[in-house]
Amino acid sequence: MYNNSAKYSQLIKDEAIRLGFLSCGISKAEFLEEEAPRLEKWLKNNHHGEMKYMENYFDKRLDPRLLVDDAKSVISLSLNYYTKENQTDVHAPKISKYAYGQDYHTVIKEKLKFLLSFIEENIGEVSGRAFVDSAPVLDRAWAKKSGIGWVGKNSNLISKTDGSFFFLAELIIDLELDYDYPFQTDHCGTCTRCLDACPTDAIIAPQVVDASKCISYLTIELKEEIPTEFKDKMANWMFGCDICQDVCPWNRFSKAHNEEAFNPQKGLLDLNEKDLIELTDEVFTKVFKGSAVKRTKFKGLKRNIDFLKSS
Repeated sequence: MYNNSAKYSQLIKDEAIRLGFLSCGISKAEFLEEEAPRLEKWLKNNHHGEMKYMENYFDKRLDPRLLVDDAKSVISLSLNYYTKENQTDVHAPKISKYAYGQDYHTVIKEKLKFLLSFIEENIGEVSGRAFVDSAPVLDRAWAKKSGIGWVGKNSNLISKTDGSFFFLAELIIDLELDYDYPFQTDHCGTCTRCLDACPTDAIIAPQVVDASKCISYLTIELKEEIPTEFKDKMANWMFGCDICQDVCPWNRFSKAHNEEAFNPQKGLLDLNEKDLIELTDEVFTKVFKGSAVKRTKFKGLKRNIDFLKSS
């Protein structure tokens, strides 16, 4: 069995890289003992803000065997989205790099579908589910457990070779595989650049983010009006925020992605400050077609831009 599990694991990893994933690690599907008290405390302190869905499926978030019957393995994958391209107008309201191209949920789900099919065709019948960000799975905990990287002070997963500009996803399957060693070392050291740079002081302690203060939360998750206490603290971000990643020394190792679907939408980076202040529903629909920005809808993005410009 050991030989087979080692052989199967390598097959899966090779195919994951062929499909364009940055890295692939595998861990045993079991209860996340270390994460349970952390998650409970985070929720108790209301650091999830209005994201009430984070309170749901508490047990499932900590135990993948409750998501997939007889789950044996969690296959963690990362997909690079880093680009050196930027918006041409430095005064224009800013958009996070991850949303330049097509919605990552769609792109990654397609790749996971291919990977699951590959496993079934080359190894045998397996039962499993694919997860991309929107399900009750603690992506970073599994990625760390499978050796992909460590959780930095900004709470992002960081890789020594690739930085942190990547998405995380999982396949949870009922096949026993060869398991990778968890990433044990924290390579942030005494660095506090992310904590110092956050304009809203959302990183309240190493690895603890109060989401209700985070610019990404305020511009995407929050459905009500942005609280006035954040006037002049948004650093001109209209969708998401990259500050804590931009200042991270490990991102000097980030390399440009080669995923065509993540290339900037036509005309997106050329929208200047005036274009965005005067943004119409028609232009929004055209420029952000198939983009993660659609999540805010026109009304939400307009709210964000108006808030920035009223500061």
